[in-house]
Amino acid sequence: MRLPPARPPDTLTPMPTFSAPDGTRLAYHASSDGPPLICLPGGPMRDSAYLGTLGGLTAHHDLIRLDLRGTGASEVPRDPASYRCDRLVDDVEALREHLGLDRMDLLAHSAGANLAALYTARHPHRVSRLALITPSVYAVGIRISAEDRLAVARLRGSEPWFGPAFTALEEITAGRATPDSWQAISPFAHARWDEAARAFDEADAKEKNAEAATAYAAEGAFDPAETRAALADFTSPVLVLAGEFDISGPPRAMAEYAELFPNAQLEIQPGAGHMPWLDDAERFLVAVGALLT
Repeated sequence: MRLPPARPPDTLTPMPTFSAPDGTRLAYHASSDGPPLICLPGGPMRDSAYLGTLGGLTAHHDLIRLDLRGTGASEVPRDPASYRCDRLVDDVEALREHLGLDRMDLLAHSAGANLAALYTARHPHRVSRLALITPSVYAVGIRISAEDRLAVARLRGSEPWFGPAFTALEEITAGRATPDSWQAISPFAHARWDEAARAFDEADAKEKNAEAATAYAAEGAFDPAETRAALADFTSPVLVLAGEFDISGPPRAMAEYAELFPNAQLEIQPGAGHMPWLDDAERFLVAVGALLT
C-alpha cells in the first residue's frame, strides 16, 4: 500500500487554545486536513512538538497535538499536583468538548498512553478508535522484567555502540544505575544511532517539564486493577504498536497489553525502536492507517 507524500510541517495552522476546568490555558496544534486525530505526547510531560507530523500522518488526518499543562505553549498551572496523570484526564475531556466532538479517535505515544488508558477507562463512549504507540504500562500494571529488556537489547549486538550501551542497561536493570547509565542506553531507542537520533535525544531535556514529569506518576495516579477492568469492556478497535527493538516496551509486554482489550490488534514494527514513525514512516503509516480507515 503506497501512501501519498506528507505535507511539510510548515503548513500547520496557527496554534489555538482552550481553558481547562481549573482555568489553566492549554494549547494544541492542528494540521487542518482530514478527519481529526487527537494525539497525546509522552515524555512524560514533553512538548508535543517532538511528534511532528507522525511520519506524514498529517497527509491523511487532522492531527490535534495537545500540549499538556506546563509544556509547550500551554500555561503552567497554579497547582503542581494537577500534573498527576489521572488529573490530566479532565484536560483531555475539555479538549474534546472544545472541539465539539461527540466521539474521537485517540493516539498516544509512550507515557501518553497512560493518560489515554485512564481517559478511555473513564470515558469509553467518547473514544471511537485507540492507537497506543510503544505505550508505557504503568496505568495497567504490566510487569516488564530485566530479562525482557535485556533480551530485546541483545538483538542489537552487531551495532558498534552495543558494548557500552548494554553494560549500562545491565547496570540499570540491576539497580546500579548512574546518571551516565541513562545517557549510555540512548541508542537502544532508535533504529539508527545517527545525527538525527542524537538531536532528537538532546531536545528531550529542553522540551520536558521536569517538575511535571515527577508529579505525573505520583502516588494515587494509577489504579491498574480498576483500569484493566474498564478496558476489558472497551469494545472499539484498538491498535497496540510495538517496536521490535524497543527496550522500553518489549514486544512480550506489548502483547500482554493488547490482550487487555476485546478488540485489539498487536503490530510489531520490524527494526523499530521507541519512535517507530521516525524509524520507518511508511510501515508506521500503514499500521496506523489500518486502524483509522
